[in-house]
Amino acid sequence: MKQTLASAVEDFRSARLQAQLSDLVSRLTGRSTELLSYEEVRRKLKARERSAERLEDIPLDAIVGSVGRYRDFTRSFLPRHESSRDRWARVEVAMTGMKGVPPIEVYKVGDAYFVRDGHHRVSVARQFGSDQIQAYVTEVETKVPLGPDVEPEDLILKAEYAEFLERTDIDDVRSQADLRVTEPGKYPLLEEHIEVHRHFMGLEQERHIPYTEAVAHWYEEVYLPVVQLIRQRGLLRDFPERTETDLYLWLSEHRALLEEELGWEITPEMAASDLTARFSRKTGRVLKRMGRRVLDAVTPDGLEPGPPTGQWREERVANRQDHRLFPSILVAIRGDESGWSALEQALILARHEGARLHGLHVLSTEDHKGRPETRVVQEAFESRCQGAGIPGNLVFDVGPVQRTICDRARWADLVVISLDHPPLPQPVSRLSSGLVTLIRRCPRPVLTVPHGPSQLQHALLAYDGTPKAHEALFVATYVAARWGISLTVLTVHEDEHVGPDTIEEARHYLEAHDVRAAYVELSKGAGGSVPGSVLGTAEERGCDLILIGGYGMGPMAEAVLGSTVDRILRESQWPVLICR
Repeated sequence: MKQTLASAVEDFRSARLQAQLSDLVSRLTGRSTELLSYEEVRRKLKARERSAERLEDIPLDAIVGSVGRYRDFTRSFLPRHESSRDRWARVEVAMTGMKGVPPIEVYKVGDAYFVRDGHHRVSVARQFGSDQIQAYVTEVETKVPLGPDVEPEDLILKAEYAEFLERTDIDDVRSQADLRVTEPGKYPLLEEHIEVHRHFMGLEQERHIPYTEAVAHWYEEVYLPVVQLIRQRGLLRDFPERTETDLYLWLSEHRALLEEELGWEITPEMAASDLTARFSRKTGRVLKRMGRRVLDAVTPDGLEPGPPTGQWREERVANRQDHRLFPSILVAIRGDESGWSALEQALILARHEGARLHGLHVLSTEDHKGRPETRVVQEAFESRCQGAGIPGNLVFDVGPVQRTICDRARWADLVVISLDHPPLPQPVSRLSSGLVTLIRRCPRPVLTVPHGPSQLQHALLAYDGTPKAHEALFVATYVAARWGISLTVLTVHEDEHVGPDTIEEARHYLEAHDVRAAYVELSKGAGGSVPGSVLGTAEERGCDLILIGGYGMGPMAEAVLGSTVDRILRESQWPVLICR
């Protein structure tokens, strides 16, 4: 219906009032109601106009800016100035009359539009509630995508992205690359990554590396593998406000910080697991972190049950890309003669695995790090590793010994310790035993070394069908198959849960993995014991490694009733591998 000039003026006043209210809300909330300046966007995004234009209907809510008049209207094209009244009213009368109005003229940048001519027509159309308007559209080319939801503060990021693309030409080198970030100042970090990669490419290939070649190689060999890890782990679900490039940079930084803190290399997979465990805002992960902190605060170390059975295997599957079970070995170093037995044993194991050793020497205070005896330990460790041809590094840390070892163990695959103080038989001694606490709390299998090192040629698996014994069976299968060593499986019938079928379970599992073994079944008998049967069989069969599951009962019950694990540790002359 055609409007009169008077009614059109009233519509303008209503629109002006809405504009004032919108600006007031903007000041209160901090949310911008400004149109974008086309010239600023074109300059920052390094856009180039095409000469051709076409006539089409465009969505009104995709118009986000103006050429020269971005201060005269709000983001929803409400008029801000009284001086626009007469022209605005005349446009409304024309748009509702028989004559109509010509199409507006716009620039299209990505999926967003900027009005070159026809601001009042857009304003009136928005007031009428129209969805579309006819326009002559001139395309503007830019390397950076722009959408109708773009905000003024987004232009900083868009401008930085445009400059990054111009300097690297990565969109030409790899057209599918999407390197958008959500925080300013990140693109110089990406360029630094590229330059570092280019430097090492030059050293490795002994030639000058053209910049575009380095960009492509960095994208394919460094950036994409991390992005693939991000996708596999579903990290965007844990951090939905981030982009893949955000997470690439965060993960790289987090990994570097962890390596600096630990003193050794860790895999991107392990860094990703730690990132989500520590910083994800998903409800389940937040509650898990809170529960862990509460439990840690109120539970004495000696009464902590430790990680769930099999958790170490699940983490290994998530964090490993090769088939080795123990590629990273943590060995506790004390520095005295008996303490070096753990290192010698770890060196033998590392030769079987092709593993890297991470030595850990725990000190009582920071002052001890600078003492001469600490340097002696460092030199002795390096000398023994070099003599064995095994890569290794030694780090010094300060804190309670058992807790420090357990905290660092999650960054390795196996912990090796010397066994100089096995658990005593008295209940109070068992509760306060540092070794028992370490075995319970440690998130990885623990190899205890009682005397000199073993050559690890014949393993004895003590199997009773319990979940932790299944973990020991898994490890025994691996070492027998990969290391090519002999394996004996022992089952001792002591109660209803260790029946005739127990050893058959082990036999079927081993045969399914093409592992041959000898099988021994014993009855505990009057006056006999499981630990005695295990140790006796190891001696009779010439075994030099015992594999057992971890503690089967809670800390208090084990302290009162005694433990098979503790007695084996007290009496064994061979290394004992305790599996969770």
